[in-house]
Amino acid sequence: MANPHSVQAQPEEHHHFHPHDAIKSGIKGALVGGGAGLITSAVQNSLAKRNVGVWGVFSRTGSTVAMFTALGTVYTFSKDAAANLREKDDTLNVTIASFLAGATIGLRTGRMPQILGFGAAFSIVMSAFEYTGGSLRGGSRNEVSSMDEYDRKEYLRKNRRRPIEETISNIGEGRGIKPPGYEERRRERLKEKYGVEINPVSANA
Repeated sequence: MANPHSVQAQPEEHHHFHPHDAIKSGIKGALVGGGAGLITSAVQNSLAKRNVGVWGVFSRTGSTVAMFTALGTVYTFSKDAAANLREKDDTLNVTIASFLAGATIGLRTGRMPQILGFGAAFSIVMSAFEYTGGSLRGGSRNEVSSMDEYDRKEYLRKNRRRPIEETISNIGEGRGIKPPGYEERRRERLKEKYGVEINPVSANA
């Protein structure tokens, strides 16, 4: 006889991890970072006291474009690479990626204290931002925010799927919508309206 005081252990819910394409993410990060760097470089040149020309975006402040490109590449690639290695999607991935991205900024100084300092500062800021839900307003109370991208899309797709009964009640039968029993109800309606009885034809007859 089982002990009534014993508590049966509940199986833990297993969250299936979906690998990320770190290379693709790195390319996207490079494009976004390069675009942001190009805009920043253009603004810097527009504020210059002397005319530096159109190509000054690359010749005069080209290092800004390079820094933003490297920052975006390192951050997005490291984030997905860390997730794939750990097989988890959590804040620690952002912490690792942010530290490496911040250290990339500090490489311009060539000094280890600055490299570690930039990495730590960037990591703290981005980790706090991610932990609070990736929003300045705080974390979302919706459980969808804790899912990875694949599970989130599957949840939203299933959540917005309408039952066939609701669709039929709104737009009616016919026009390609043939729920179970449609042919019988159609024959009854034709018989009531036109007094014509339609017998189904069997292919085996």
